Amino acid sequence: MADRDQIIQEDMEYIRQRIDHTKIAGSTVLISGAAGLIGKYLVRFLAQYCGCKVLAVVRDRKKAYRLWNDLGDQIEYICSDITKLEEKDLADAAIDYMIHAASSTSSRDFLAHPVRVIDISTEGTKRMLEIARKHSVKGFIYLSTMEVYGAPVTDDKIGELHGTNLDTMSVRSSYPESKRLCENMCAAYYSEFHIPIRVLRLTQTFGPGVEYDDSRVFAEFARCAIEGKDIVLHTKGVTKRSYLYLADACTAILLTLVEGTDGEAYNAANESTYCSIRDMAELVAEQCAEKRICVHIRPEKERQMEQGYAPVLRMNLDTSKLQEMGWKPETDLLMMYKRMIASMKVSVSKIK
Repeated sequence: MADRDQIIQEDMEYIRQRIDHTKIAGSTVLISGAAGLIGKYLVRFLAQYCGCKVLAVVRDRKKAYRLWNDLGDQIEYICSDITKLEEKDLADAAIDYMIHAASSTSSRDFLAHPVRVIDISTEGTKRMLEIARKHSVKGFIYLSTMEVYGAPVTDDKIGELHGTNLDTMSVRSSYPESKRLCENMCAAYYSEFHIPIRVLRLTQTFGPGVEYDDSRVFAEFARCAIEGKDIVLHTKGVTKRSYLYLADACTAILLTLVEGTDGEAYNAANESTYCSIRDMAELVAEQCAEKRICVHIRPEKERQMEQGYAPVLRMNLDTSKLQEMGWKPETDLLMMYKRMIASMKVSVSKIK
């Protein structure tokens, strides 16, 4: 497998071949959460392949500069917490498109800092929508989550009109409930101020650029494969969901941004990856580890409810609405892991 930089460049070419980027070429795009997993890819693609001027909202200017120092003045760094972003931070920039990707993604934070999680979602989204209103943008996309559907209990397909069984009195609902409110804020701004917003509900997305110490379960499995350690499940692993490769998520975002219908929501997932946590662990153990590792479930007497985990669910997203626009994810779960693991190995070698 190629090294991380080569993988990323391959993914940039992958995106280029699957997106008609002529509509966005040469435009100015404001991206919140620009230094996040998805934001990093979008910034590089838009600046390097579309000739866009990218206004990147980041919290750490030095870290951001290290990511894109080869792109020169195509990137303008806006150093601000998303909850404090103001019009004056933009220096009178003319903005054509906006991608709102800033969000809390740590499950531990959903329980430990729920007020902050809600504030990031709601205040950050309101500030972005106000900027969109003042600049009369051509397109605004809000990156939402599959979690707005709660915890479905069957394998039935879940379309965009599916309801939710979220418990508003559960502290962990700070994340999905605030995302639901933000979706409604987007709908409100579309209705009242005619902002051309679209919402994309992403399933769990990963690929090159995932941090080595990422606490999410897919990253834990990858670390076990790299370190030759058995995978130990802290639950029975019966939750089922689909996944999405980072580059496929980017094609969904860019297509929805320029081709989507105003005021509409779209699911984004690779339906072919739908499987249980246990099945995914077995896949990684059998086909991604350099030496033999096994999958274990901690004995019931040793297990306690892990902080931050979502309830058991079956999130079988229906993506036909997005596919009707011509979108098709092409990276399967095994290749997603192989490419992510190759990237993570570079990270751990630097740590050592």
